[in-house]
Amino acid sequence: MDLYVNNKARLCGEVSVSSSKNAILPIFAASLLTEEEVRINKSPRIRDVQIITELIYRLGVGVINNGDSITFRGQAKEISPEYDLVRQIRASFLVMGPLLARHGKVKIALPGGCAIGTRPIDLHLKGFEALGANINFKSGDVIATSSRLKGNHIYLDFPSVGATENIMMAAALADGTSYIENAALEPEVVDLANFINSMGGRVTGAGSNVIRIEGVKKLGKSSYTAISDRIEAGTYMVAAAATNGEVLINNVIPEHVKAITAKLTESGAEIEEGNGWVKVKRNINIKPLYIKTLPYPGFPTDMQAQFMAYLSCAEGSSIITESVFENRYMHVAELSRMGARIKAEGKTAVIKGVRELSGTRVKATDLRAGAALLIAALTAKGTSIISNSEHIDRGYENIVDKLNHLGANISLKPAFKLDELNVTGDIN
Repeated sequence: MDLYVNNKARLCGEVSVSSSKNAILPIFAASLLTEEEVRINKSPRIRDVQIITELIYRLGVGVINNGDSITFRGQAKEISPEYDLVRQIRASFLVMGPLLARHGKVKIALPGGCAIGTRPIDLHLKGFEALGANINFKSGDVIATSSRLKGNHIYLDFPSVGATENIMMAAALADGTSYIENAALEPEVVDLANFINSMGGRVTGAGSNVIRIEGVKKLGKSSYTAISDRIEAGTYMVAAAATNGEVLINNVIPEHVKAITAKLTESGAEIEEGNGWVKVKRNINIKPLYIKTLPYPGFPTDMQAQFMAYLSCAEGSSIITESVFENRYMHVAELSRMGARIKAEGKTAVIKGVRELSGTRVKATDLRAGAALLIAALTAKGTSIISNSEHIDRGYENIVDKLNHLGANISLKPAFKLDELNVTGDIN
């Protein structure tokens, strides 16, 4: 589908944030650690959730979709997730730890997802090896086997979120106690630990540099609600500021968006916050910023593209340094088509602010790039057409409806497909 964003909009009103995509996906994977009933409440209706749900279902687990909740029941009967699903999302690799822990063997294709960098899985595999697994590669698949995982000390060369989560899940059923040092600090890691503990696990220290996992023989049932999505919240915060709007964003954990709040405040936006909400408004010109993406609690790489769109109309030059992923500037070319003045070399992008952007046809290259183009389109003169909008659907629940409720004018139309034309006769 193509998104048509018609003219500028000033976003005003209230919007609620859904449960976190980056928390829900590992929690779904962790449901494979038990055969008992696991109910995940307030599950967002987004593409990535649909994919990982189907992946788990095809492994042989019973799945009940109750609309706003998803229930898993029973043990996986397969240990090899299907390639057509694995290739679509990076989070598919997170089923490796639970399957290895429960079944002693797992075979999985190298993961897919957004094309924003190599995102190597070597840290995941090193962690599994430290727990006693044997790792082999065959025909594009990773095969891990172990008669029984054993607790160990694991040091991560980089605080990888995915590796921390995968190793934590595998260690939850290992013999003995494991320690993950230089662990990721992200709130989603803490949420996964809390979910494992809700099933009877023994995980402590999540949110710190060292996570302790005392292995248990069996995990049980759970009913769990994931944290709210800090990146969705941040996206609406930036959209409000970019459009000179005034938006109250509900179901937010202010502590989780501190880095975003700090940069928006520095740019001239006014931020109020309370228990479960953040309010954003801007009445002055956008001040330029220097931003460097870092692991949590630093500035999130998942907000870099949205801020680049925002700073395209700042008074002066801004600098963004991307230190997490090496290929996350693919949105630069698309923003430039709208009139942005951006020069990217290596890890650094320089954004020279312009008075206004112009609507045109652009292409979403990944999830967050798509969100950035939406923000840019909301500030642009004329109509913008965003193709490949399915990328946006991967991480934002009902984003078109939510933005329209705030005052945007966005419509969806089927994308033009050349192979659907039926042309006959000569063309002179």
